[in-house]
Amino acid sequence: MRAPRDYDDIPGTYVQDALHLRKGYHLNMFCLSLNEAGNRDAFRADEAACLERYPMTEAQRKAVLERDWLGLLRLGGNIYYTFKLAAFDGMTMQQIGAAMSGTGMSEAEFKQMLLDGGRPIEGNRSKGER
Repeated sequence: MRAPRDYDDIPGTYVQDALHLRKGYHLNMFCLSLNEAGNRDAFRADEAACLERYPMTEAQRKAVLERDWLGLLRLGGNIYYTFKLAAFDGMTMQQIGAAMSGTGMSEAEFKQMLLDGGRPIEGNRSKGER
C-alpha cells in the first residue's frame, strides 16, 4: 500500500508510477514478447499455455484472454506494451481508444472526439466533479 497521490483523483487515469509499473511488469513483458515471431506463433497456437510462461496474476491472464483493454491498464499494463497485443489482433490505436473509453463509442466516434479536441475538461479534472 502507498500514500495517496494527487493524481489518484484524475478520472480514468492510470499513472505509471513505480508501484503501477511493478504490478504490471510481467504483463508488459508478455506483451513485449509479441515482438518476436516465435512468441506470436506460440500465442496463436495456445494462448492460455503461452501465458503460463509469465508469472502474471490470474486477473492479468484473464484480461489478456478476454482482451479487456481497459482492465489491462488497471492491472498495471502500459499502453505502449498492451498495444502490441492489439496489433497482434490486427487492431488500430483508434479501435483500442474507443474500446477503452468505457462509453461504448465506436471507432468513428472516438476519431471524431479527437478531431474535436478530445474530452471536455469539465467533469474530467477530478473524480469529485462526478
